[in-house]
Amino acid sequence: MAFPVSRGSLSVHPHSNYTPPHNGGPDLIYRDDSIIVANKPAGLLAVPGRGADKRDCLAGRVQAAFPDALIVHRLDMATSGLMLFARGAEMQRRLSHLFRERLVAKRYVAVVSGQLEPPSGEIDFPLIGDWLNRPRQKVDFGNGKPSLTRYRLLAHDAAAGATRVELEPVTGRTHQLRVHMAAIGHPVLGDALYGAEASGGTARLLLHARALRFAHPLSGEPLDLVCEPPF
Repeated sequence: MAFPVSRGSLSVHPHSNYTPPHNGGPDLIYRDDSIIVANKPAGLLAVPGRGADKRDCLAGRVQAAFPDALIVHRLDMATSGLMLFARGAEMQRRLSHLFRERLVAKRYVAVVSGQLEPPSGEIDFPLIGDWLNRPRQKVDFGNGKPSLTRYRLLAHDAAAGATRVELEPVTGRTHQLRVHMAAIGHPVLGDALYGAEASGGTARLLLHARALRFAHPLSGEPLDLVCEPPF
């Protein structure tokens, strides 16, 4: 199975100029009076960054259309996919509780360097901020916070030397999926922060938040939301 890898220049380096994707309005996957789920494009900040040049973000775009929308969780700038917003403070409190209690199931799709084996497994490496090399995170078995990622192999591309995988972050540490995959020798393609030359040459980070599953905070009905990756 071939994975198309386009060439281009979407930088994810923290010191690069911020050039967000065109603002055509938020790509809404689901909305009602309580919640909004939007598809964040790669290269767009989830929330405003420091400085006037980093005000454009998914939260701002959603709030321009829905002023009561409040942030519940975040995605890295380079990651695309599903982000959940609460409509009002009470819904934000309820949804934040679901995240804290790990009652929101999250699934990502990534293309990683190398031929990943075995077909499924867990990465249980504690993580901590690498304060001398911010914003990087690192594995630290002495001082790191417990961090668990489950993975499932989807397909190999032997010709490209890459593997498509499904990733489940059981915990939600900063850069967790990217650090864990790099730590086992299979960095996500396009990851300039953790992948080095092994994953260079792609137009973007090949990591996408594909699915969210949780109980609706008002009705309690199960919601299973999916947005397929663009790669």
